[in-house]
Amino acid sequence: AMYEDALLASWDMMIVDEAHHLQWNEEQASSEYQCIEGLAREVAGLLLLTATPEQLGIESHFARLRLLDPDRYFDLAKFRQQEAEYQPVSELVNQLLADDAQQTLSKQQTIIEQYLGQDGYLALENAENFVTARDLAIRDLLDRHGTGRILFRNTRDVVEGFPERHLHAYPLTAPAEYIDGQADADVLARIQAERILQDSDDWLDTDSRVTWLAEWLSEYKSDKVLVICAQAETAQTLELYLRVNKGLRSSVFHEGLSLVHRDRAAAYFADEEEGAQVMICSEIGSEGRNFQFSHHLVLFDLPLNPDLLEQRIGRLDRIGQHHNVQIHVPYYEHSAQDVLLKWYHQGLNAFEQVFSAGGAIKQAVNESLQYCLLHADDEKSISLLIEETQKLTAETLNILQQGRDRLLELNSCDLPVANDLVADLHEASNTLELASYMDKIFDEYGVDQQMHSADSIILEPGNHMVEHQFPGLPEDGLTATYKRHRALVREDMAFLSWEHPMVLGSMDMIINSDFGNSAFCTLERDDLPAGTLLLEAIFIMKCPAPRALQVGRYLNHSYLRIVADEQGRDFNDVLTESSFNEAAGRIPRVTAQELVRHARPKISELITQAQQLAVTKQQQIIDQAISTMHRSLQPEQDRLTALAAVNSSIRPEEIAYIEQSQQLLVDYLQSAQLSLDAVRVAIVTQG
Repeated sequence: AMYEDALLASWDMMIVDEAHHLQWNEEQASSEYQCIEGLAREVAGLLLLTATPEQLGIESHFARLRLLDPDRYFDLAKFRQQEAEYQPVSELVNQLLADDAQQTLSKQQTIIEQYLGQDGYLALENAENFVTARDLAIRDLLDRHGTGRILFRNTRDVVEGFPERHLHAYPLTAPAEYIDGQADADVLARIQAERILQDSDDWLDTDSRVTWLAEWLSEYKSDKVLVICAQAETAQTLELYLRVNKGLRSSVFHEGLSLVHRDRAAAYFADEEEGAQVMICSEIGSEGRNFQFSHHLVLFDLPLNPDLLEQRIGRLDRIGQHHNVQIHVPYYEHSAQDVLLKWYHQGLNAFEQVFSAGGAIKQAVNESLQYCLLHADDEKSISLLIEETQKLTAETLNILQQGRDRLLELNSCDLPVANDLVADLHEASNTLELASYMDKIFDEYGVDQQMHSADSIILEPGNHMVEHQFPGLPEDGLTATYKRHRALVREDMAFLSWEHPMVLGSMDMIINSDFGNSAFCTLERDDLPAGTLLLEAIFIMKCPAPRALQVGRYLNHSYLRIVADEQGRDFNDVLTESSFNEAAGRIPRVTAQELVRHARPKISELITQAQQLAVTKQQQIIDQAISTMHRSLQPEQDRLTALAAVNSSIRPEEIAYIEQSQQLLVDYLQSAQLSLDAVRVAIVTQG
């Protein structure tokens, strides 16, 4: 019923996080996949997010692309062929990026002309600035022969701010119960020893991993520690044992908890003063949660899937982590745990570096791996397995650097453009300015705020709230910070930025109310007769266009300020906003009310004069907005039209969408109207 209701709703966009869980093959699709596929047909926008896109193999990766563009991705065999065709393009890009590219250009003439034509080669050969010409050629290559416009991938190689990872392995003696029970146990039970040991009532006292963990936690009492194990039952039992039997401050996090209880558990772990020292997480329960404030990760067991291992480490190893990540693995010597640890570390180097193709390599060596896990005493087979894995890892890394993934990196992050955007974001995110602004709003509207800790505050509804409900503020309050780095490591804190719903909602609340939209003041000016009335009027351009058209991008001058006198003369250039504010003086409320009562006819005339001046400038603002829009969208439409002739990834719908958007924007912008938003009346005085 919920699915049927979702189909009937009018959604702008659907976002699917952890999209690697959507399973599909040519014979059968999972119910989750079918649900998303049905919604994708009805929803205008679809965004799939995953840090491990090939966790379930190339088929599932293809299936997700199929959701995004079913017309292009309809044949798995053809998709595999296209993947192979990216390698020569990637090799050419790497050759152009080489230090000696200009000197060896003639050697690449044939392949450059194959992809860019003779004109493309001549542009490089005759360029005065080779680097600029080369960058344009690479952009052209990516446009014409690259991976398309629906798949973007950023890796650690092109993103700064990640820590190092260090493995600490702790060999332990396997308990007799484990040794006796493993003969009849499968691989999973040998890896997750509690499956064997749980037959005894005191497995927690028997399991040497538990003893080691309790002792290790006692030694590192001042550090926050994240422990991950495969099963929710193991997480719950282990947490209870550590808390009750060992007196450790602990918290548990698993898929059986409600969202509210998960948030509480995470907040308890994050609390720096009274919080838990250790959080015990299950495999699924920890997915999607980040705990960068901790840098110790204990893997109570190891998953059989390399992508799941990376997902575990990724809970701590992400932007916002200020320490190197210390990975601790207790394991039974001469057991399947020992073999799996060696395979991950010596074969894949999976603990200390990110490797996206671990799943594919496991699939290639799975038969040998399974044998070795069941025969942990066969050292020769284990050595051969690790050697084969090392060889495949080296080959795969080379292929990834030369093939599609390399093109994806280049296509996903245009560094000059990205750097400009980051600079603009830094300039716009003045935290002191925002904090000062919100302080005034909180005080004016009766929101209580108090310090929580460094760089963070607690906001709660006050007893004398001006509005019954303050935007974005729950009844029980919230903890917030203006610092991005603080919010990155504390998911329980709201990050107040200029785009936060509370901030935007506050602005809307003020704009849509009478608060602050009129004022009366004195204006000290020696160049105007005393007693002269002036009106400062603020107009805003209102354009009732659908949000999807993003009309605000083109209405750069949607705010219009006019200063006029009773004769309709425009003083806007003479009395700038800053000079007006500097010369303005306060008038007592009672005096102001009396003055307004006497001057009401003159004030009405001033407003009329200001509105007439605004009308003369309205069409100019509209024409400028339409011109800005065409300058932005028409080159992109022309570019896509030209590319469609040589690159099948350019969909006709993209071109038609831009063309239609331009026409709709013209229609909506032509109907835009200036609306009076605020006035300030000033009576001139002389010093």
